[in-house]
Amino acid sequence: MAIEIKMPRLSDTMEQGTLVKWHVKEGQQVESGQVLADIETDKATMEMPTYDAGKVARIVCETGSNVAVGETVMILAEEGESIEEAIKSVGAEAGNGEAESAAPPKRKSAPAAGTSASKTGSAAPAAAAPSPGATTSNGAGSANGAAGRMLVSPLARRIAEENGLDLRAIKGSGPQGRIIKRDVLAALGQTEETEESETAAAPGAGPAPISAPAAPLGGKVALSNMRQTIARRLVESKNTIPHYQVSVSINADPLLDLRATLNEQLASQNVKLSVNDFLVRACALAIHQHPHFNAAWKGDSLQISEHVNIGVAVALPEERGGGLVVATLRDADRKGLRQISSETKALADKARGKGLSLEEMSDSTFTISNLGMYEVDFFTAIINPPNAAILAVGAAIKKPVVRNDELAIGHEMSCTLSCDHRIIDGASGARYLQTLKQLLENPATLLV
Repeated sequence: MAIEIKMPRLSDTMEQGTLVKWHVKEGQQVESGQVLADIETDKATMEMPTYDAGKVARIVCETGSNVAVGETVMILAEEGESIEEAIKSVGAEAGNGEAESAAPPKRKSAPAAGTSASKTGSAAPAAAAPSPGATTSNGAGSANGAAGRMLVSPLARRIAEENGLDLRAIKGSGPQGRIIKRDVLAALGQTEETEESETAAAPGAGPAPISAPAAPLGGKVALSNMRQTIARRLVESKNTIPHYQVSVSINADPLLDLRATLNEQLASQNVKLSVNDFLVRACALAIHQHPHFNAAWKGDSLQISEHVNIGVAVALPEERGGGLVVATLRDADRKGLRQISSETKALADKARGKGLSLEEMSDSTFTISNLGMYEVDFFTAIINPPNAAILAVGAAIKKPVVRNDELAIGHEMSCTLSCDHRIIDGASGARYLQTLKQLLENPATLLV
């Protein structure tokens, strides 16, 4: 009996998912636990494993398809069952005895919502590139593998779409004629070295120079499921939560000095603490003195959590669709700097790679958003419901400061707290920042 693999619900709010990439192909044998595809949900890009073993009889939905939760995306043939029998049995179960034609038809990926004009100003739209092995309706595919087939890497497809290139006019140099990044760059008159020089400065050369954008301005861009969800949640947060902000400037010199000393001592153990690690621990410890910062609004009551779970905002790379996810460090008040550092790095790497699980993104009680690595000195952040507050942290900027009534050069770091006024009064927000300031300016207290 054939096995129908359906789109799983990978988050509590997920209604549909986008097939970002298939890791298997038709005719391939798969085992239980094997990752079949990458799925973009409303929160992140996550792996879709199979809990059955069998041979891939049909991939129903192509790369780029938006698929509702519970809809069939793949058909597996069980051991001893032929591919034809598997496809036929699925059609028969659907109440149609028309053999293969009765099985779920192949779903094409949705066309791009909009494309930009080419660099020369022409309006030639980018062709929506099928997934590897997908059949195209034009005959140009013979230059890119088997006749009628176009093989394109995801990165090459994205660059082509951003620059309004028709993939049918590009000859692939990859395996089996696959169009890869260097082929698209060559069509644009660039090389990989040229592209890298435009986006990154040489070591020690300072910030990369500002260059012209890779694609011209204008046009329409389709939003991913996650981008749409971020938009909804931000509007909901701003419309339903009465925000207010309070800021404080922190003398970061003691923190930077202690961090440098500890990293020097821990270098042999491959441990490197970040400023954010100290912030996580300081915020978690400060919550013990100000429990309302660990509360959630329940309409006629407040729910104060017994666990201090610090959410850390992680920006996703553009090649994975961009966006922001919040990774949760559970019981952060009970963990030392080394453990916080290790867990934060692991979560951030996973978020930027295969994606975080629902559990790894759930149950935060307080959130930190740190843009210091981008040399931003001040900003405000929007509360992440159901949290009562979020801390926006800027860079530790070297500037003229007053120390012990004398003018000196030192590092100052801004911390801006956005609070839910239903839960936290202005004076309470100021007192929390006062506690946080004391901890960060006397960082040795974070070691005990």
